[in-house]
Amino acid sequence: METISSLQNNRIKNIQKLSTKHRERKEQGLFVIEGARELSLAIAGGYVLDSVYVCPGLFAKSDYPEVLRTVPATMVYEVSEIVFQKVAYREGSDGILALAQPQSHLLSDLQLSDNPFIIVLEAIEKPGNLGAVLRTADAAQADAVVVCDLLTDIYNPNIIRSSVGCVFTVPVAIGTNEETLTFLQNRRIQTVAAELTATQGYQDTDFISPSAIVMGTEADGLTDFWLTHADKRIKIPMRGKIDSLNVSVSTAILTFEAMRQRGF
Repeated sequence: METISSLQNNRIKNIQKLSTKHRERKEQGLFVIEGARELSLAIAGGYVLDSVYVCPGLFAKSDYPEVLRTVPATMVYEVSEIVFQKVAYREGSDGILALAQPQSHLLSDLQLSDNPFIIVLEAIEKPGNLGAVLRTADAAQADAVVVCDLLTDIYNPNIIRSSVGCVFTVPVAIGTNEETLTFLQNRRIQTVAAELTATQGYQDTDFISPSAIVMGTEADGLTDFWLTHADKRIKIPMRGKIDSLNVSVSTAILTFEAMRQRGF
């Protein structure tokens, strides 16, 4: 096993580039996974690894030591603690980091159940919000999360971190508004748009049939495209002085109402 102890090592420099620059991730076709739990979920999800970097002192404290046994020894590099702390992007890391190849995330790749429930996000603003929605989708076993924003980089390290690896457990597709609507209509999945001025409450909405909830940004809500084309428009009643919930919280409320109706 090769040992890396220099901060000037080209592999270490490249990890830093991939962690901080979307362009590098796109051009190299690689992204960074930090953490043994996240790495184990990625491997289970069929992701192809390029290389793995381990700091023995930190990794000895990991709750998921078995993950290293699933990785070919030829792609593992040992790094010093100083070097690992340089490339780690979160506090309290358990000493393992990997580079992996992204998956395609096409709408056509999605394999849906007979009665699908899908979460559609339009122009999600913050990585932390997308990560939280992925955790909700995993907990509810939603069929998919569809992101309607071709600029979204779901392999941003902050999304992987905030999703605690659920980006690897939840089917995710990326497409335009038009592509997503056509995909849903062709499969006879009702679209339910969440917006403040709707008259129908979410509790009075039927989610038992195939459904997709469509969520917009906190600042602007959904665009006219979804407000015009959605089958239903619903709201979460607000009693306070603030008329907007965090998008991940709103998504969780609607998702688990749907799961309640379905006998989850």
